[in-house]
Amino acid sequence: MVKEIERHGFPVAHMCTVVPISLTVGANRIVPTIAIPYPLGDPSLSKAEEKELRRKLVVKALKALETEVDGQTVFED
Repeated sequence: MVKEIERHGFPVAHMCTVVPISLTVGANRIVPTIAIPYPLGDPSLSKAEEKELRRKLVVKALKALETEVDGQTVFED
C-alpha cells in the first residue's frame, strides 16, 4: 500500500517493528519502532518517559517525510 500511495505523489513513512518486512514490501521511508506488541510505546516506562519515547518516534517519522530519498532508506536513531 505504501508504494501505491507514493505513486500518487504523497510521501509515506512506514513505522514498523520488523524492518526486513518493510524492505520486502518496498517501503521507501522506514522508521523502526519498539516491539511487536507495543510498536509505539513501552509499558515498562513511566507515563512521562513513554510520552517522550512516542514523541521521538513521531518526530523521526515527520523528518523521514521531509527527506528526499532515492530508494529504500531506514531512518535509524
